[in-house]
Amino acid sequence: MKFVFILGDAAVGKMTVGQELMKITDLRLFHNHMTIEPVIEIFGRYDGKTIFELRDVIFKNFASSENYGMIFTMMVAFNMPSDWEYLAHIREIFEPYGTQFYYVELIAPQEVRLERNVSENRLKNKASKRNLEFSRERLLHDDEKYRCVSYEGEIPFENYIRIENTDIEPSAAARMIKEAFDL
Repeated sequence: MKFVFILGDAAVGKMTVGQELMKITDLRLFHNHMTIEPVIEIFGRYDGKTIFELRDVIFKNFASSENYGMIFTMMVAFNMPSDWEYLAHIREIFEPYGTQFYYVELIAPQEVRLERNVSENRLKNKASKRNLEFSRERLLHDDEKYRCVSYEGEIPFENYIRIENTDIEPSAAARMIKEAFDL
């Protein structure tokens, strides 16, 4: 099985690139808001414990399946040990099945991400982002609080690529990923 992590800052294009990558491979997309949005709808608020438990069920059942592989998107704060631990946790679920892991980091400047934050595809797939003022403020706050762009050489994983996707269409970024990892 193959597991592709697409990591990056808020509104950098993780889900959109993942959607395009799914179109050209046999990988299935599991973007982080696929668990966030239903939990917010049911609980009326973000509930991290429930979100992580739901993800674990999906990861465990998918890992033991006959599927070719998964694309998982998430925002990673490289200055937060808990985010590194979560990446390791996901790996631990899949490793017993001989999974090959691939890491993609997308980067784009804040002004580009603020534009993408209100894109039709993002708002269609992420109900919690439809409050545009709150979503914008959250992006700005997270940029101040977290470091979501890695330092040069910080990513220790094999099969890692970094794509500055400011001027790259999502389909082109997906092709770059497919070719880089022979997916």
